[in-house]
Amino acid sequence: MKLGYVILYVANVPATVDFYEKAFGLQRRFLHESGQYAEMETGATALAFAAEEMAKDNGLTVRVNRPKEDAAAVEVALVTPDVKAAYERAVKAGAGAAQPPKQKPWGQTVAYVRDLDGVLVELCTPISS
Repeated sequence: MKLGYVILYVANVPATVDFYEKAFGLQRRFLHESGQYAEMETGATALAFAAEEMAKDNGLTVRVNRPKEDAAAVEVALVTPDVKAAYERAVKAGAGAAQPPKQKPWGQTVAYVRDLDGVLVELCTPISS
């Protein structure tokens, strides 16, 4: 097995794609003409967005993310050499500031923001071996 992609169910797929381009500098790989599904270029594993109603169409029940509610117990981690600049860019683009950059005891710098839907996004430096 290998991780192929992670799908976040979101309220508005095109708006989320635009946000991730502006806030994090990601590039879209694919946006379906229906506006119900998209994928971003993120390396070997794609980050994808699907419209919330697609969960129901797939026979699933999910707790949707909302910015004014507690974040779900999951996060998207984006690795960058400059966490401070990435954090500032994301907040300027409309991300909710959750935790400013902090140095962790193991040497990694980590910050947290929340996206348009309230999904927790970790911005971190690579972990050195």
